[in-house]
Parts: sequence; C-alpha cells; structure tokens
Amino acid sequence: MGLGKTPGVAIVAAGMLALAMAACSSSKNAEPDANIYPKNYKLELMNTLQRELDDPTNIRDAYITDPFLTTASREQRYAVCVRSNSRDLNHNYTGAKDRIGYFYAGSLNQLVAATPEQCGKAAYKPWPELQSICFSDKGCK
Repeated sequence: MGLGKTPGVAIVAAGMLALAMAACSSSKNAEPDANIYPKNYKLELMNTLQRELDDPTNIRDAYITDPFLTTASREQRYAVCVRSNSRDLNHNYTGAKDRIGYFYAGSLNQLVAATPEQCGKAAYKPWPELQSICFSDKGCK
C-alpha cells in the first residue's frame, strides 16, 4: 500500500516529524543556568584586566573576593570584587581602585568600577598571582 492510499499514516508521520523537530529546537534554545558558579573567575578577570588596564604590568596591592551572589538589575548573579593599584600610560601608579565583575552562566559578563555599596565591605584576600603576572612581551620592570 502506498502513502497516497493511507492518509492516516501520512498524518501520523507528519505529526511525529513535527514533534521531533520541536523537541530539537526547544533544547537548542533553552536558556542556560544564569547562576553557575564561576570556576575560572581568576583567569577570566586577569585576561580582562590585561585588555582594559592602561599598563597591566607590575600591578601592586592586588586583592580579590570569592564569588558571591548579589542582585544585579533585579536578578541574582555571581560577582567578584577586585582591588588593585595599576599604572597609567606614563607608568605612574594611580592608586587602589575597586572593580566588580558580574558573571552569567559561569563566565565573566562585565567588569566595571565598583561603588562603595558594591564592594566597600567585601571580604578581600590577597591575590599575589595578579601582582606577579607579566603581560608584556618585553618583560616587566
């Protein structure tokens, strides 16, 4: 018997195909878990600071917090506070600055200047890895 003689079979087959396609598309478009603990947060922050600081060499007084949940734009997100004293383009130290990094689905999403409300009471701990890293191809002095 051909498909032309059994319209019921064709309809069932088309329905099954539609369900299979819907299942595939819904799994691809599923929203990731926004609050996955950021495992590589230090590395991601170092890479971002390398790109954003005027002179990412010879950083002093580096401190970091462990990731913590905070409210960002009415939603809970993991964040990390970073404090460091870096140099400007003339190699002069600019003083300690606080930054806050926000994470989405375990990855750094944004690194911005922190307000006292965001990081003023943070439990900082020394971050010697940031102080000892040298991002310059010419070496650090």
